[in-house]
Amino acid sequence: MKKHDQDFMKRQNRLTVFEIVKNSRPISRAAIAKQTGMSPTTVSRIVNELIEEGYLFESDQVSEGLGRKSTLLDMVNGSVLSVGVELDVAHMNVGIVDLQGQLVCGSRFDKEPDESAERTIERIGEAIGELVELNRIERSHIVGIGVGLPGIVNNGKGLVVFSVQLGWKNVALADRLKALTGYDVAVDNELKVKALAEHLKGAAIGSTHTALLGFGHGVGSALILEGEIYRGEMNSAGEIGHTTVDPNGMMCECGKTGCLQTYINISSLLSEANRIRPVKTIEELFEARRAGEQWAVQLIERALMYMAITVNNIVCMNNPDSVILSGELIEKFPEVYDEVEKLCNSRFIWEPLRGSFTFHRSGLKEQGVVIGSGLLSQNRFFALA
Repeated sequence: MKKHDQDFMKRQNRLTVFEIVKNSRPISRAAIAKQTGMSPTTVSRIVNELIEEGYLFESDQVSEGLGRKSTLLDMVNGSVLSVGVELDVAHMNVGIVDLQGQLVCGSRFDKEPDESAERTIERIGEAIGELVELNRIERSHIVGIGVGLPGIVNNGKGLVVFSVQLGWKNVALADRLKALTGYDVAVDNELKVKALAEHLKGAAIGSTHTALLGFGHGVGSALILEGEIYRGEMNSAGEIGHTTVDPNGMMCECGKTGCLQTYINISSLLSEANRIRPVKTIEELFEARRAGEQWAVQLIERALMYMAITVNNIVCMNNPDSVILSGELIEKFPEVYDEVEKLCNSRFIWEPLRGSFTFHRSGLKEQGVVIGSGLLSQNRFFALA
């Protein structure tokens, strides 16, 4: 075996042991060896390294049952922290995430209108500094930064290839943010990191084939297959919002006509609403619907129909065991989830696939992207450590 392959296996084994302790703590060395199939000697070597580096400790607890008692291993929670960042059209969320995927602290920051990519990156650095200082976070415990944002991302290079919502193209986010902060930076699509968080800590725990859909300022999806995020050739798998549903339809922000998201996303709904009367926010549009204004009723019901169509298309293409509905439209307006599920079950899911999957709300809601970004950064750190 080549040295490169040996090094890769060592890193994978180390990450596997670490994940088992993290998810099954407290646990003995023998139990880790049994779960992984690694030799007791290999497990002990890895565990001892992690103890020396301050990530694990031997607890006062011992294993139960017959036979020789074993000392149980546990995590040093504060030994590893990461920064999770969510970038959206009008705001950014920044948080500190611990080893268990818990949000230690976090803040929301409004973005300036037409804010440049460079200014946004500078503000991320400023926000991290404020958060660390305000909450007295030990900087040496932070292992990296993860950023989730809408659009196509080259996650290997940390390059934002194209984001319609942010208006970014070929932005070297990871390199620029690392130059400002000194931390390693992992960048990915927001729904992919949210799917990762839901898989590890939210609604997708125990699922092997999960589809997460996001309905908000854009429309997209992410797939988890056997515990791994499915990325495709360009990390753009799941960009269902830019599939064409009507070649003669409305103009999309991406420059094409008839994209699916033009019938669902917030900016398109507000644009359509303003053809009737001035409507500044999505909340105003839903208030008009609740007041029984027929134009608002029809506009939102059309969006709900296309959401149900989206779910059906994802289910037909990917045959998941779980479908998670998320995004601003789902989280701000709980009735949307109920109505989409009802439409799916009554009309839009292809009959042979009805009952083959379960619906879920996002378990982590608005915190999902920040937590997922933080966990992405931790995974990158431990894979390379």
